[in-house]
Amino acid sequence: MKFGFNRKQFLFIFILLLSVSGFCQQSVAETNVLTDYNNALHLFYNKAYAAAQKTFTKVNNEATKSSNLKSDAAYYEAMCAVKLNQPDADKKVLAFVDENPNSNKKNKAYFNVANYYFANKKAAYALKWYGKVNTDLLSDDNRKELNFKKGYGLLVTNNYSLAKPHFLGLINDPKYGNDSRYYYGYIAYKLEDYGIAESTLKEIADNETYRLEISYYLLDISFKAGKFERCTIVGEELLKTVKRKERSEISKIVGESYFNLKKYAEAIPYLKEYRGKKGKWNNTDFYQLGYAYYKQNDFENAVSNFNKIIDEKNSVAQNAYYHLGECYLNLDKKAEALNAFKSASEMHFDREIKQDAALNYVKLSYEEGNPFKSVAEVLQDYLKAYPKSKSYDEISKLVVSSYIHQQDYKGALEFLEKKKSKENLAMSLEVSFYRGIQLFNERKLKEALPYFTKSKNSNNPEVNQKAQYWEAETIYRLEDYKDALTKYVVLKKFLKSDKDEFSLIDYNIGYSHFKLKEYDKASIAFEDFLKKDSIENDVRDDALVRLGDSYFAERAYKNAVESYEKLIKEQGSGADYAQYQIGMSYGFTDENDKKIIALTKVVNDFQVSSLKDDALYQLGITYTALKNNEKAQQAFDRLLDKHPKSVFLPKALVRQGLMYYNDNKNQDALQKFKRVTSQFPNSPDAFEAVANARNIYIDNGNLDDYINWIKDLKFINVTNSDLDNTTFAVAEKLYFGSKDGNAIVNSLFKYTRSFPEGIHKIKANYYLADILFKVKEFDKAAANYEVVLEEEQNEFSEESLSKLSQIYLQKGDFNNALPLLDRLEQEAYATENVLFAQSNLMKGYYETEAYDFAIEYAKKILLREKVEQDLEYDAKTIIARASYKTEDFLTAEEFYGEVEKNATGELKAEALFYNAFFKNQQQDYADSNKVVQELIANYSAHKYWAVKSYVIMGKNYYGLKDVYQATFVLENVIKNFKQFEDIIEEAQTELDTIKENEAKTNNSVTPVKTETPKKENKK
Repeated sequence: MKFGFNRKQFLFIFILLLSVSGFCQQSVAETNVLTDYNNALHLFYNKAYAAAQKTFTKVNNEATKSSNLKSDAAYYEAMCAVKLNQPDADKKVLAFVDENPNSNKKNKAYFNVANYYFANKKAAYALKWYGKVNTDLLSDDNRKELNFKKGYGLLVTNNYSLAKPHFLGLINDPKYGNDSRYYYGYIAYKLEDYGIAESTLKEIADNETYRLEISYYLLDISFKAGKFERCTIVGEELLKTVKRKERSEISKIVGESYFNLKKYAEAIPYLKEYRGKKGKWNNTDFYQLGYAYYKQNDFENAVSNFNKIIDEKNSVAQNAYYHLGECYLNLDKKAEALNAFKSASEMHFDREIKQDAALNYVKLSYEEGNPFKSVAEVLQDYLKAYPKSKSYDEISKLVVSSYIHQQDYKGALEFLEKKKSKENLAMSLEVSFYRGIQLFNERKLKEALPYFTKSKNSNNPEVNQKAQYWEAETIYRLEDYKDALTKYVVLKKFLKSDKDEFSLIDYNIGYSHFKLKEYDKASIAFEDFLKKDSIENDVRDDALVRLGDSYFAERAYKNAVESYEKLIKEQGSGADYAQYQIGMSYGFTDENDKKIIALTKVVNDFQVSSLKDDALYQLGITYTALKNNEKAQQAFDRLLDKHPKSVFLPKALVRQGLMYYNDNKNQDALQKFKRVTSQFPNSPDAFEAVANARNIYIDNGNLDDYINWIKDLKFINVTNSDLDNTTFAVAEKLYFGSKDGNAIVNSLFKYTRSFPEGIHKIKANYYLADILFKVKEFDKAAANYEVVLEEEQNEFSEESLSKLSQIYLQKGDFNNALPLLDRLEQEAYATENVLFAQSNLMKGYYETEAYDFAIEYAKKILLREKVEQDLEYDAKTIIARASYKTEDFLTAEEFYGEVEKNATGELKAEALFYNAFFKNQQQDYADSNKVVQELIANYSAHKYWAVKSYVIMGKNYYGLKDVYQATFVLENVIKNFKQFEDIIEEAQTELDTIKENEAKTNNSVTPVKTETPKKENKK
């Protein structure tokens, strides 16, 4: 039989024989330890490292100190720890070395541990242990192995310079030569020593193991050496053989080579095939592809690459933004081009590009408006930066017109003031007019007036006449009707223009006369006005009413009726008022039958009218005059039933009581009179009711009943009535006849102090409040108005409600104003007071965030037949704003659309912002941007809305996948508008989101770092 042993079996038998030879010299105990050692060794070579380690530990503990067996067991125990990858393996090896410094296994231990870590791809650990090995004690083969592995470990840990000599000595070795040559060439490549790299790698270029990698390195070396023609030829051939995942880098080299050869069409497909580093491109990658498209006049694709270049400032970015601006211009996207040229003009890498970009930037700013600075400032900045520019004179002429275009008339006037010249003086007079109009539209009448007065000095007839007209209009609005009239008349005399702007001059003259109570002249002016053609319906209707009122005031009732009837025939607004005035006109001409017919129409023909109670009261009076008490009672009953809050209630009740008294129906009469005293105490009608009731009690002989009744009426003071009447008569005479305000106040105050519950309590307090209000002693006036309003509805309650609510509104005290306004709306007789109440209820509820009520009142106003344009805008604006606050976006969008149609100034800017906002919400990004651009071009003076719209623009651009524009806009908002903290916060959030998204595909973008909040120390 033949026995064959492999190497491990032979080694095991050899060790076993050695153990047997020494057995005779050992004790029984040592024999057991040796047995354990041999068993452990057997387990070790069979890779049962855990079991072997356990036994080696036992042997180590039980073997005689300083024996070879103990040392060997410690060695193998450490080797098992290494094999098992235990955390303390290196410590065990070091412990073995410390305890056995002279062991011949020390060097082997280091070498084995290093090899183990190398095999497990833990280069840093392997290098640590290779460093401990004494190479003099190694065989030649082991020394070569150590050199190769140590070199590789240094290579993979990027220590190229240290790795290089380890491979150099092995280049010609039969075993390690090819690998060492490859790694040596690779290191030279990484260290950019391309000559050595190329010559070394070429020696093994045909080696199948490294062929693909070497082909790439050699290709890249050629690229870096500027051998672009060779790169395109070699690269294209190489691409035919490489696998898909290896195509990216090679395609990039071929694409860039064509790019550098200016063969842009050929470059594009290869540049596109590049997949980036770990799936990410950088800004240079996007630039090259974008520029290649740009050179092919494919501006859309050029933009889609250039606009991904963000978050860096270098020559690549400057070039990219300059060409991006050109692409946008070719695509007729001027606003976008402006931003790109701005970015390029702010970088200093290429001065020629910088200056040319700056010129494009200012020209586009003038054409399109500038979102971040006034256009005038942009132009002046250019003039300062480039005083020797060939375009200097061209740009300087645009400064004033840019102010005007941006409606920054104040800025234009300041600029013209600094640059005094005959031409600029003439221009300043025209600009003054525009500034006046601007302030007029903002309702700043006193501020507007001096500008109109100044611009009258213009030699331009058109500017001169417009200034005169608006000066007169402003003075009229300031209620100086006499001066306004004078100016209107003078203007009309010399007016040479038939423009629509002056078409209302006769209308205004008529109103001025009307306000001055010069009714004969007012009627002539209104007649002249109504002869004109093409008058707007609402103005024509109003002129007809005022013409009728003028004739009515002149007692020319026939003419008044004709004017009113014309309005009714044309179904104009205010027809119910005209019908009522017809009735009153017939009354003054003793044509009571016609009066009754006219007033009956007011009651029956108009579904909604605030004059129905007036008409019923007048019908009652007219039937009374005609001795038709039955019809009179019916009219008064209908008034009481249908209009329970009418101001005519106490008067109607008194009238009914008197009719019953005259018809000897004393109990019915008493019932009416007592209702007046209980429901309307302290009113003049209540005192009249008491006087009439007194006559009934006297007629019936029931004086005691009268006295008992009168005692319960707090407003009647029988004993002091004469003194009361006399004191009040003096005060009232002063009130109506004296111009001495102090005397009037003192007299009325004396009465209210002496007779706090006097007969004339309501009148006295009202008179006192009225005079105090006129001298602007509002707090004192308020107290007296409150006394008037403590009583039930009376003849002074409407005016008191109006004035007291005005006092609170001036203070912004909506909590006290709103209840008064609510009551005024219900009780008011005058249409203007109802409108005043409703409009301020609308505003007050909005200011107090009661948005549903605000919307309700705004809609009431819009339902009225005739509403001033300003109030109509206010109502629509309130509905839009309140609907947005309550997240009723459909309604908000609808009404902001209505507001936008005719709004001016800041309100127009607000409406445009919301137009852009809603379009953004509907992902209609392009149209949203057009709205923002309109806002920027024409209303950028209203900074808050302009800046807020820029954030919308940033969102729009990102929605349109234009990353550059999105980040540019948002970054400039954050940089330039620190005063708007809420907008800055929104812009920063949006910018952070964009950069976080873009960092996923662009290596040049730094993602936002979210700081982890620090934990507080707990005591």
